[in-house]
Amino acid sequence: MNESDFNLRHQNQNTESKIVASLERISQAFRVLLWQESKEHALSPIQVQVLIFLLNHSDEKRKVSYLADEFNMTKATISETVKSLELKNLITKEYEPHDTRSYIIHLSQKGKEIADKTSYFTKDITAPVRLLDEESKENMLHSLFGIIRQLNISGVITIQRMCATCVYFRPSENGKEPFCKLLERTLYAEDLRIDCPEHMMKV
Repeated sequence: MNESDFNLRHQNQNTESKIVASLERISQAFRVLLWQESKEHALSPIQVQVLIFLLNHSDEKRKVSYLADEFNMTKATISETVKSLELKNLITKEYEPHDTRSYIIHLSQKGKEIADKTSYFTKDITAPVRLLDEESKENMLHSLFGIIRQLNISGVITIQRMCATCVYFRPSENGKEPFCKLLERTLYAEDLRIDCPEHMMKV
């Protein structure tokens, strides 16, 4: 019978459980920092996350259906979030001429300012990462990519725009580095992307 990763007797003797517990601690830090930022602007954490997403992604991703998949929420929940942001004058809607039920969400000027400011809520997490040497950063990045990829395969994470899930990606083989067919270039560790605007999901 498998033991819980939070069972201290098991955790202290198991490397995998220590890693999982460490990731959970880091996720706590994200939640705390996001909550602090959201309180400052009288917003909910998901409203802040949506604003940051809208600031950094293209029109086809700025729709309720995509946001629902992105944040693993129902369309109704995301629609309520969008409605609240609209009432706060942080977003506007551009209805599509061929379907008046569908719309693209745009940030207002005030929304852009808040999205830009709140997007730095991770700075306290970035700071210790910067202290790592380059080899440690590359190893960590590869390990996290692998974990995220497996979570995507198992359905825990629904949307991924990382290199390994893209049709243009060619994995490393015969000692060669991975390759991007779109960019026509070898991908070294520093070139790998967790969120690529040109990403095309494998089918």
